[in-house]
Amino acid sequence: MTQIQRHNEVEAAGEELAAFITAHPRLFIITGAGVSTDSGIPDYRDAQGQWKRSPPVQHGDFMGSGQVRQRYWARALIGFKALGSAQAGGAHRVLAELEARGLVEMLVTQNVDRLHQRAGSKRVVDLHGRADTVSCMSCGYSMMRYAMHAEMAKMNPRFAALDAAHAPDGDADLETDFSSFRVLDCPRCGGVMKPDVVYYGDVVPRARRLEAEAALARSSAVLAVGTSLMVFSGYRFCREAHARGLPVASLSLGVTRADHLLTHQWRAPLTPVLAHALECLD
Repeated sequence: MTQIQRHNEVEAAGEELAAFITAHPRLFIITGAGVSTDSGIPDYRDAQGQWKRSPPVQHGDFMGSGQVRQRYWARALIGFKALGSAQAGGAHRVLAELEARGLVEMLVTQNVDRLHQRAGSKRVVDLHGRADTVSCMSCGYSMMRYAMHAEMAKMNPRFAALDAAHAPDGDADLETDFSSFRVLDCPRCGGVMKPDVVYYGDVVPRARRLEAEAALARSSAVLAVGTSLMVFSGYRFCREAHARGLPVASLSLGVTRADHLLTHQWRAPLTPVLAHALECLD
């Protein structure tokens, strides 16, 4: 595709998206990892919805195995630097502006990076939690993740000096012998400290799910942005919207689990299309 064809494709998608937003001004927006790739945070899946690397840690494995926790925290000591220092990108800022204009009923994100909030979005449900805080799974003691990393860096100077390519959600592509890594347990009770994130095999807290469902009931359409919707916790809202007869649209680079439910679909670069749609709304 030539540069002119790509430009025309972006403009056409942006104009169609602007028309969709105008026709359905109470949007229920679902976002995924694709929204944050411009911020330097890698995503999990390719354009066909397949894993680019090994799937993330399972809840049961993290809770049941000290070796899994050693590997997780040693890699996070390197990889979380990208997540912690990431800045909101163009897609985050456009979505925040749509909310400021009164066009967003709720933004439900599957991301744990809090970049929507940094961009100015206020009506946000962090469906899978947040990666910047950690809590004890026994007594509930909570602390900021940067503080836990600082302590573990002191405990593990050799690991803290390592470097590796960054992976999704604060992970790193590091493979070595993790058996000597010292994990910080709960300072209060000695329990397992875990990021406040819904891992695979865990469930979204009921209150969070109900908040999103209530927002969907008030919405006029669903717009999925930067997500393949392969995870059921996000896909379920598209399925529910379709059952209610609401329009369901997707802006992403590839296929989605909800392709058969979509009334509108744009397979195009997110930020340019969103930015052009915003221009068309002016």
